[in-house]
Amino acid sequence: MIFQKIQSDKFEQVLFCQDSQVGLKAIIALHSLALGPATGGCRFWNYSTEEEALHDVLRLSKGMSYKASLAGLNWGGGKAVILGDTQKTKTPEMLHRFGEFVERLKGHYITAKDVGISADDLREIKKKTQHVLGIEGDAGSSGDPSPATAWGVFFGMRACTQFAFQTNRLKGLKIALQGLGSVSYYLLEHLIAEGAEVIGCDIDPLAVERAVKKYGIEIVSSERIYDVDCDLFAPAALGGAINQDTLGRLKCKVIAGPANNQLESPEIGYEIMSRGIVYAPDYAINAGGLINIYYEEPRQGGFNRVQALEHVSQIEKTMTHLLERAREDQLPTHVVADRMAEERIQKALRTQLS
Repeated sequence: MIFQKIQSDKFEQVLFCQDSQVGLKAIIALHSLALGPATGGCRFWNYSTEEEALHDVLRLSKGMSYKASLAGLNWGGGKAVILGDTQKTKTPEMLHRFGEFVERLKGHYITAKDVGISADDLREIKKKTQHVLGIEGDAGSSGDPSPATAWGVFFGMRACTQFAFQTNRLKGLKIALQGLGSVSYYLLEHLIAEGAEVIGCDIDPLAVERAVKKYGIEIVSSERIYDVDCDLFAPAALGGAINQDTLGRLKCKVIAGPANNQLESPEIGYEIMSRGIVYAPDYAINAGGLINIYYEEPRQGGFNRVQALEHVSQIEKTMTHLLERAREDQLPTHVVADRMAEERIQKALRTQLS
């Protein structure tokens, strides 16, 4: 079953890491190295089962391959998960051991921050491997990726509204923002400055308080956000927000937001297209954080924020091209995004073989 999955999705390597002395159980998945080293964050999560952890790391790793490819980066896709409770089982010794496993891959995998891993955790990992990027607070670091992610989402939204409303200006549009976390907080700055009307929600009262205090946006419950009469619905919370139960409730012409894995299933993408809704595939619009960290690479001459943000702004062109091709091919945008990403990967593989 495992080999069937990694063969069908063309994974290059899946590494199971364990050390009972320090309590480490981890999985590192390298989906593709055709464009460069497999890069993606390490997630520390208390999974219900080991099968759930494997499913997550494979899904995320493949997503990173496509995200890097579509963003024009010379990186492949990788991801790591450490199984455990961050409050109870995480120790420096465990992180050191994980770093040793990363180092054994000799640069084929570059790790970074993800859910459950802090900048201090990355510093512990870096004691055992040089293949770590994105440590906030360190000299030469690209810092918090949230502002860059928000910047890219903003430009991706502009491409989508051009298709839906024949204008890339968001002024006067009503946006339902599902989630007010770190990326959304920075995104709000651009949306409000542009003159958009934002209605938000979040299960965290502190996130709600921060957004209201700074921007004075209207707030509804997390359940009611799907029923807001709006121009653009922006998923910015957990995955699977667009599903059979919620899609029919949406009253919008555009779905575009920073959340990962927005569609509960690929079939939902076809339903979105049949309803005439413009959809921005998640890894196409939320690549800003990955692009930002790319410019931290030593081979790029050190981190350059100006170049990074300029590259991030090109997400508008990428999204425009994707939407145009989807219209021409009469296919859902998530299918076209996958094809565009895979085409660049396959071209690199052919070049290597020639």
